[in-house]
Amino acid sequence: MSIRVSGCELCESPGGEVLHQGTQFRVVLVDDDNYPGFCRVIWHDHVKEVTDLSELDRMLLMDVLWQVEHVVREVMQPEKINLASFGNMVPHLHWHVIPRYTDDAHFPAPVWAEAKRQPTAVSRQARTERLPALRMKMQQRLSTYL
Repeated sequence: MSIRVSGCELCESPGGEVLHQGTQFRVVLVDDDNYPGFCRVIWHDHVKEVTDLSELDRMLLMDVLWQVEHVVREVMQPEKINLASFGNMVPHLHWHVIPRYTDDAHFPAPVWAEAKRQPTAVSRQARTERLPALRMKMQQRLSTYL
């Protein structure tokens, strides 16, 4: 039985371009010009915290999170990966996997801080050109997760 909450953005919409749809989670690519390769791992059921899940579901979620991080690192070649699970604005369990670069708009501050600079068009274009490879690699990497 699936738990959905009316009015919850992540219950009612995919939350991004769906790269992989499992029975318990989905992985999406976020449309963010400043952060090409920004992905989310979203739990299907409306729960607020990782500890709302059973032990097996927590292990599945964390394994998927590590797989997504691995693919983003491999394809996007960031300086650093930021992982975040806030849910203050959307209290639905989801993780952000954000590739970070020393010339990105906010580095070294969090992506939600005030921007420090505009990344160059060349940098953004180079990262955007990696997105087809990210889509393909993510689908391959997660193909065994039903």
